[in-house]
Amino acid sequence: MSGSESYQNAAASSDEYKKAISYHQLGLDYCNQGDYENAIRYYEQGLEILQKVLPSNHPDLATLYNNIGLVYDDMGKYSRALSSVEKALEIRQETFPSNHPNIAQSHRNIGMIYDKIGEYSKALSSHEKALKIREETLPSNHPSMAASYNNMGNVYDNMGEYMRALLFYEKALEIREKTLPSNHHLLATSYNNIGSVYASTRDYSKALSFFEKALKIYQEVLPPNHPYLATSYNNIGIVHEKTGEYLTALSCFEKALKIQQKTLPSNHPSMATSYNNIGNVYYNMGEYSRALSYHERALDILQRALPPTHRNIKTVKESIEMVKKKL
Repeated sequence: MSGSESYQNAAASSDEYKKAISYHQLGLDYCNQGDYENAIRYYEQGLEILQKVLPSNHPDLATLYNNIGLVYDDMGKYSRALSSVEKALEIRQETFPSNHPNIAQSHRNIGMIYDKIGEYSKALSSHEKALKIREETLPSNHPSMAASYNNMGNVYDNMGEYMRALLFYEKALEIREKTLPSNHHLLATSYNNIGSVYASTRDYSKALSFFEKALKIYQEVLPPNHPYLATSYNNIGIVHEKTGEYLTALSCFEKALKIQQKTLPSNHPSMATSYNNIGNVYYNMGEYSRALSYHERALDILQRALPPTHRNIKTVKESIEMVKKKL
């Protein structure tokens, strides 16, 4: 945390300030363990104290708003997440120069949330602001440049502009391969993203190759129930489903769901992805009543977590209609 030296020194001398910092650290620890409920509880206790002992535009408040927003994002509570990260940006714009890295970070966080709720033009605008600051202030092979390219790729991928997405994903991968160890989890993220473009463009052998590279890294560096592993299993399952290997696909989707059930809230949108994927396999296997049950679970989660116009809700509703015609 940083800020006005004279005010910080005055605040730091108080027991209340020290208590707030302790709560913040506990929140970070719980967040890193994936215990989001406790992370939020301690972050908000820290925030409550800092609001009393610091001025309303102090950078430490922005840090806590930012971290609270990121936890809500991980929990799939996107409106709360957006509110918090926007408060962080507002404070940072008041207190930092316009090209400060923390302002870039805030734009990036806002962009990621807009991407998840399907507001793609707003997401692109935020990511472009982050990228512009980073291009002005960082070397061309800095890891934050790779993160910006990756985020831009995510939005174009979700918009169905796959060649643009691939271009940004490959820029990110090029930087990461030059600057990171060969088993770094961000390399796995890049492999996953490139794999998803190949899957979307029906180049399934390339997709599987990239997805398996990502899974190998995640298995080496992450605990066995980490949500990233669930993402990998889902990705690999989709390729097997598309190539007609339904039992292999089902096994992958069930592995993903089992991890998510242990680590995510029961109404998290990622759970809906797994339920929907399992429903698709049962549909393709002709087990329509099972398919309907999984699609309906997916829809229930998505309707609580996403705006009603989100394309994922539309997709699941279409799947349900297809299944009902078969019953």
